[in-house]
Amino acid sequence: MSTPQVVVAGAGNWGKNLVKTFHSLGALGGIAEANPTLRQQISEQYPGIPIFEDYFTALAQDKARAIVLATPASTHYTFARAALEVGRDVFVEKPMTLKGEEALWLAEYADQNDRILMVGHLLLYQPAITWMRDYLASGQAGKVLHIATQRLKLGRVRSEENVWWSFAPHDISVVLELLGRPIVTGVKAQGQSMVQNRIEDYVHVDLTFKNSQSAHIHCSWYWPTVERRTTVLTNQQILVYDELTQRVTIHRQRINEKTLQHDDGGSEQVPIAHEHPLTLECQHFLDCLTTRQRPRSDAWNGVAVVNILEQAQNLLHD
Repeated sequence: MSTPQVVVAGAGNWGKNLVKTFHSLGALGGIAEANPTLRQQISEQYPGIPIFEDYFTALAQDKARAIVLATPASTHYTFARAALEVGRDVFVEKPMTLKGEEALWLAEYADQNDRILMVGHLLLYQPAITWMRDYLASGQAGKVLHIATQRLKLGRVRSEENVWWSFAPHDISVVLELLGRPIVTGVKAQGQSMVQNRIEDYVHVDLTFKNSQSAHIHCSWYWPTVERRTTVLTNQQILVYDELTQRVTIHRQRINEKTLQHDDGGSEQVPIAHEHPLTLECQHFLDCLTTRQRPRSDAWNGVAVVNILEQAQNLLHD
């Protein structure tokens, strides 16, 4: 069976990684890039691969069985809708759209027309997150009570979006995955704009869910140290995933509900497979194109993430 071919739209900061990965998988059927300097560079890197200046010209090509969107988020809805309406399957980078109603339209249309629509929530393909999801689902850790995430660094400040929209899609998708896609019942948000007016540089968001579980998300690009961590509190254990070292630690610790004392059973590190998540993600998309299975990070996962992003953003500017 031949490998499905995709056209990658956008070969910039992140798109170049998608171009490289799909090419390595033998699936790169074309590249659409508006920037002439980048077009020249990629034509030299990938001789023989069709390169298009205009997205809609690329969309009309017979080889464009599927479209991979790594264009600015403001274009995602328009470009994804156009691709779906001409019968293409779509992989769209995070955030899926900038409005919940747009994400909902795309998800419903994809379902109604048997199209594959996958969102680039890369961390869901991180082996450590896969292990944590399966471990928690097995019940070995007990009942999950709370998840806390930190995504912090002194990073590149953007003028077109705040740190919430830039960083938080990663962590929201992880929280929803580890909790089994729960129903959100409450959102609280606070943040500070220190560099530019109404563009938050750090944000704290608290989420509550129908089953009494909760989560806290902290993100900042104005922070002295690099921290990327997910902590899961259960009634039996505490799991800590350090994204920088790719280590998951099980702390067999809890507060005894009867005695209110600290029970400590020690800790252990979990061996995690060293597989590149972007390769796993891209291969998963190709597998979905062939088998027509629903992607792990499907459109409805994208809708849920955008809805939380939007609700928190509205609270930040109330």
